Amino acid sequence: MTLTFSALAITLLFSLSFHFSFSFANISLGSTLFASNYSNQSWPSPNSTFSLTFVQKTPTSYIPAITYSGGVPVWTAGKTAVDSSGSFQFHPSGTLRLVNGTGAIIWDSSTGSLNVSSACLDDSGNFKLLKNDSVSAWSSFDNPTDAILPSQNFTSGKILRSGYYSFTLLRPGNLTLRWNDSVVYYNEGFKSNLTSPILSLQPNGILSIFDETLSSAAIIAYSSDYAEGSDVLRFLRLDSDGNLRIYSSARGTGTVTKRWAAIPDQCQVYGYCGNMGICGYNDSSSDPVCKCPSQHFEMIDGNDSRKGCKRKMEIESCRRNATMLELQHTKFLTFQPELSSQVFFSGISACRLNCLVSSSCAASTSLSDGTGLCYLKTPSFVSGYQNPAVPSTSYIKVCGPVSPNP
Repeated sequence: MTLTFSALAITLLFSLSFHFSFSFANISLGSTLFASNYSNQSWPSPNSTFSLTFVQKTPTSYIPAITYSGGVPVWTAGKTAVDSSGSFQFHPSGTLRLVNGTGAIIWDSSTGSLNVSSACLDDSGNFKLLKNDSVSAWSSFDNPTDAILPSQNFTSGKILRSGYYSFTLLRPGNLTLRWNDSVVYYNEGFKSNLTSPILSLQPNGILSIFDETLSSAAIIAYSSDYAEGSDVLRFLRLDSDGNLRIYSSARGTGTVTKRWAAIPDQCQVYGYCGNMGICGYNDSSSDPVCKCPSQHFEMIDGNDSRKGCKRKMEIESCRRNATMLELQHTKFLTFQPELSSQVFFSGISACRLNCLVSSSCAASTSLSDGTGLCYLKTPSFVSGYQNPAVPSTSYIKVCGPVSPNP
């Protein structure tokens, strides 16, 4: 990704006008939201641009969320939902608690010792717990879940999470996406020595990094609807498919539109199709399709192809009859820290045979790009990508005889 530099001064981060005012109305200690009354009860911001309310995750489960006008969630109290008997309590001690129907605490802001006296949701979408009804002791902006709003500063100590995926801003200014807190499949940005970088999405759709060592903002991306519309919220979200995106939502519509993605090719997201799954596309849709490598495998969950595949017969059951199934125009994604231990220089035949004879190898990829690189994949997790434009041949260990997909 190429970073461009704007003439915007760092002070613009704090002075850009936004159509939301930042006023607020206090919420008293002891106030409670009930999941059973999710459609009629909320803690709104003064102009009702945002509300804190229960939203329905499934027909029988609910979670407290800050929603934008029309019902678009931009923050949740944890990730675990409760049933219709659950409640979200602003406890007299000053802590926020999500409690299920049995009384068990599912999520807690852990602010009971901070002398909190009231709470508020302001018109920027920030929910704050206040000392002396004015000083912020805790806020949703400082404790994000999976999204970043305009006027919200995302620093190197914070993290977005969604499913197996996480997003962080490293101190050198790198934007990083990780699978399972380990594999770094996206690492773009400065890769230099910034002191205290701040990632911010401006109301007009510019995603930028600010730092005291920079004379101007470094623009990371533009929303495709940059500067369009007068009553539109743009926000950055880490989705459960592992991609980081900018979205926009017109006030009151309840709908969102994708405007930018960190990874344009969704199949390049590590683990998108689960273990042993192969990600690709068909002619009828631009959406990625998950499938198994061959007829030697079957879906773990027939109702959810993203959960990956499993062997119909394990290699341990056919040691003397194991062979390598060839997959053309296919590669098994390999990123750090795997690059340190799974990459070798070898020809295509050696790449196949070395995996076949190794009990610690489940699959291999031979890059046909002149580098002579070979990826030897361990059985712990294998994430595949297939595309006619991919200049690689891959192999996966199976029990013979070979039965490719029709």
